[in-house]
Amino acid sequence: MKPYLSSLLLSAGLSLSLVSCDSGTARKISSFDELPDPTADTLSDWSDVPRGLHASFVSTDAVFRRSVAPDAAPATSTRLEGWRGERVSAQLLLWTASGADGVEVEVEPFRSDGHTLPEDAARARFVRYVLSDEFGNKCGYHDPAIYPPHLVPDMLDDIEVFDIKARSVRPVWITVSIPADAPAGEYASTVKVYAKGRQLRTFDIGLTVIGRELPPPAEWNYYLDLWQHPAAVARVEGLDLWSDAHFEKMLPTMRLLAGAGQKVITATLNKDPWNHQCYDAYADMIEWTRLEDGTWEYDFTVFDRWVEFMLGLGVGKYINCYSMLPWNNMLHYRDAATGQYVDVKADPGTPAFREMWGPFLHAFTAHLRGKGWLEITNIAMDERSPEVMAEATALLREVAPELGIALADNHKSFKQYPYIRDMCAGIFGPIDPADIADRRARGLTTTYYVCCSSGFPNTYTSSAPAEAVYLSWYAAAGDYDGFLRWAYNSWPEDPIRDSRFGTWTAGDTYIVYPEGRSSIRFERLVEGIQDWEKIRQLKAEAAGDGERLQRIETLLEPFRSPIAFEGWEQALREARAALDTL
Repeated sequence: MKPYLSSLLLSAGLSLSLVSCDSGTARKISSFDELPDPTADTLSDWSDVPRGLHASFVSTDAVFRRSVAPDAAPATSTRLEGWRGERVSAQLLLWTASGADGVEVEVEPFRSDGHTLPEDAARARFVRYVLSDEFGNKCGYHDPAIYPPHLVPDMLDDIEVFDIKARSVRPVWITVSIPADAPAGEYASTVKVYAKGRQLRTFDIGLTVIGRELPPPAEWNYYLDLWQHPAAVARVEGLDLWSDAHFEKMLPTMRLLAGAGQKVITATLNKDPWNHQCYDAYADMIEWTRLEDGTWEYDFTVFDRWVEFMLGLGVGKYINCYSMLPWNNMLHYRDAATGQYVDVKADPGTPAFREMWGPFLHAFTAHLRGKGWLEITNIAMDERSPEVMAEATALLREVAPELGIALADNHKSFKQYPYIRDMCAGIFGPIDPADIADRRARGLTTTYYVCCSSGFPNTYTSSAPAEAVYLSWYAAAGDYDGFLRWAYNSWPEDPIRDSRFGTWTAGDTYIVYPEGRSSIRFERLVEGIQDWEKIRQLKAEAAGDGERLQRIETLLEPFRSPIAFEGWEQALREARAALDTL
């Protein structure tokens, strides 16, 4: 017999509760059904699971299939630890053989002897299951026959009442945001589980607030660059692109990104720079018009509104504008004489390239100067060969030398461009720490990225949750300034149910869900970023203390490799805990 919480039982057959268990107020309930489980997991034997609802705290590293009866040891309490200003998480697992309707999970305020944290410091969210597949060591089409779909827990829903079906598992993600002014010390809270308004049992959470402080995310040094995709929001919400309603609907999604310390605004200069590599093409933000006399006119209205929108959320160390080198080298413009759009192939090094980009760069520079954005704007290129990069950078330095340059480089060619302001190398083409230090001394940013060809670490929906933390430990170990990932919200056709796009490993195109819903992947990514900030702060404090600095480097040593090693999850847990003792 598996070790179940036999004391936490609920008879089957309860109906959905629309009323709060304690206040009588209306509660937010589920608005969609998850997809059926397509795997043999549905054949899992639940016969030895007693009737009722069972619960236990489990590791945030653990993943549980929706249809498999879990072998979870009873744990009625857990402990969290964090700095002031840090966000920490716990995972409560619910499961039932008989079904349970109207389930609610509430976290009481954390209290110490002399202080109570705000009520909204802690929240519990039901984890939703989405279809995923497995990494196939390739970019390109993922044949479902070779990479069969299966359900994984990822999306954190903002519903408050949930029906748990018979013979199923339902994780609950508990997040605690420690206020910056919280006194250090020991705090305690209880987690209450209800069904149909009836309290079943309480669970205990202890919280140790350490007397150190992380700054607010807007002040983090970590250079986070997750590429935004406004057009995906418009399509999913059924709204006109760039309408007032569109910008309103983008608020919760982009506010979530700002809360992770995002540094970069992703903007487009012309036609879809990535040749429609995801479900939605990237839309123009600047309209190019060729007048009847052959001169050019540019409408920056959408570009300006988008940049101002993101700046208003606290994002905007840089504006990275894609791209002088679109993947198919295609551009388009409106012909004023005909009113029609004209497509032009402008290969680098050809007269068309200079004819198209020269006038634009002059006008763009003048516009940015007038807006006060020139010093924070980069012309960005993604994974282009050294030959075409040479053509683009030469024209930029000739025509618009005040503009910065950003490059995601998969050719190990960054040393050819020592002036590049924002340099990002692929994880399998690492940059020597001495080169990073040299660039940092000159005010230049150096990061790394993972993509469809990277198996580990990554943020696919099938990735181990701790991989999202590992990403920033790898950055810290290699002395990178941060991390880049496409994409933040390039949503597939049905993102809340199916994370597959078909061309890439499932989840490759996005890490959060529509309407500002977070994910386990995103929450763990933020945890890793916080760790990086801690490491940076601890190193600064230890300057001149060789012994203490060596202790930090020893902690980082195992995470210098982009290859998973035996016991890496445990090693990461231990290293993270050790940070709070330094």
